[in-house]
Amino acid sequence: MSEDRPTRKSPQTSLTEISIRGLGVIESANIELSSGLTVLTGETGAGKTMVLTALGLVLGAKADSDLVRTGSERTLVSARFEIHPELAQQIQESGGDSEDGELILTRSVSADGKSRINIGGALSSASKVGEIAEELIEIHGQSTNLRLAKPAVQREMLDFYTNAHSELSLYLALYEEYKSLVARILNLREQSKKKDQEIAELKAFLDDFAKLLPEDGELESIESEIVRLGSVEEFRATISTALNIFEDEDRGTVSALQSAKRVLDPLKDKDPQLDRHLEKFASVILDLRDVVSDLLAYLSGLEADPARFDALQKRKAGINQLIKKWGVGSDRDGAYRELISRYAAGNSALRDLVGGDERIAELESERVGLFARMREAALALSSKRTNGAHALAEATTNEMQKLSMPNSRLICEVVASPGENFGDYSPWGLDEVRLLFAGHVGATPLPLSKVASGGETSRVMLALSVVIAESSPIGTYIFDEVDAGVGGAAAVEVGRRLAALARTSQVIVVTHLAQVAVWADNHLVVRKDQSGSVSASDVLALVEADRKVEIARMLSGQAHSETAQEHAKELLDLVRNSKANS
Repeated sequence: MSEDRPTRKSPQTSLTEISIRGLGVIESANIELSSGLTVLTGETGAGKTMVLTALGLVLGAKADSDLVRTGSERTLVSARFEIHPELAQQIQESGGDSEDGELILTRSVSADGKSRINIGGALSSASKVGEIAEELIEIHGQSTNLRLAKPAVQREMLDFYTNAHSELSLYLALYEEYKSLVARILNLREQSKKKDQEIAELKAFLDDFAKLLPEDGELESIESEIVRLGSVEEFRATISTALNIFEDEDRGTVSALQSAKRVLDPLKDKDPQLDRHLEKFASVILDLRDVVSDLLAYLSGLEADPARFDALQKRKAGINQLIKKWGVGSDRDGAYRELISRYAAGNSALRDLVGGDERIAELESERVGLFARMREAALALSSKRTNGAHALAEATTNEMQKLSMPNSRLICEVVASPGENFGDYSPWGLDEVRLLFAGHVGATPLPLSKVASGGETSRVMLALSVVIAESSPIGTYIFDEVDAGVGGAAAVEVGRRLAALARTSQVIVVTHLAQVAVWADNHLVVRKDQSGSVSASDVLALVEADRKVEIARMLSGQAHSETAQEHAKELLDLVRNSKANS
């Protein structure tokens, strides 16, 4: 195994509850889920797969009115997840809410096919939920395993396994910087064709702006001061009238209040309750005298300044003229701010234009150096992938051979482009990662999607999941038909590998095999009532005694057969001892 095996990069998510109403055979069901390995069993047609269908809906799968239960107006599905702070922040930025580290996704599908989907209470789209779902859960079934055929998914798995995230981040930063520089050079070459006109226009703007050098917020300040200076006489007359009312010796407000205070003063110290009122009254008089004093001071400093007023009017007119001439858009304040930003970047832009071919040559030299650094980072990323590819393939092959695929092999092939031209590069580097599969001795390894059956693909996915579980950010894995085409001892090994995966992730498995179900930490059974529907009371969490009966049913079809129950007990004891010794 590679020495660079990663540790988990971020806390994981987990699925804690699914609620289903009016979906297929399911009338209503609330399913609580725990950590570890959870198996979902039940008779054929009891609705096990409908649980996965419900989860697919809530994670953004295509909605179909045929899923709505006959007689119901709509299907309603919700799922509750525990999530980490980074994902909670992402959800809040999209308008959703995740209280106390919990996220609720809800999907409704009406009988006429209309669909609504919510993320944390906010209306959203299936595509947005699909993006979030990639960080929440991974579902493996006959159809979803087609995802494994995608080169991007295969590359991502290898990057997780080899802990190539830092190399990928460094490369991607250089790649984006290089793209930006190339775009700048192309833009300069285009500009050089019409640079004389642009230089003249940019110089004119810079000259006009430099004559005034307006500052951010200045226009608002000027307008406020103009209003004040233009209202000096109004301020003076109004404040003087108010002060006369306050200070008139015969009828003034202050005099009247002072007279009232003198009348009341003899009552002081005769009643504590009255004293509090008298103190408050005296305080009001003092506050009023302070206000009068402040108004007198303001009035004494209030002077008309025609010269200042005229200067401000002229500066305001100059700035408005600048905005009118050079501003963009009808929003005056926005145009004003944009002019200030344009001036700040204007000298650099002018140097680019005036420098002409000389400036382009400088940037070309910079581009050559940056290309070399980008290529070096891409080669380092390729090296890490190449070095880890064999280890990933070997570890996965070992896991596959324990899953009733004794002669199968997985090959992880990294094909790198030469890297001489920028067209060789992508945001993910120079490499194409391909998973090749050989199902028997002597078989030519070919792309997985071309040669593996659905059951084999499911088991390859299980093997890969076990191998990269320590480094994958996925918190929950769901498997359907992972046990297709196996039985006996091989089925026991499938269960063992699922249990191994469940030591680092939450694993949920829909199975019809007892040899898989016995490995569960939590065992749920789905049952239909006599009407053929599943209600809330028909999804049961089994205790140990009930598990033996359900395992017996799965083994023989006869839940109460003593022989089958003995065999069930033997399997459960086998698993219990295996877990104790692991």
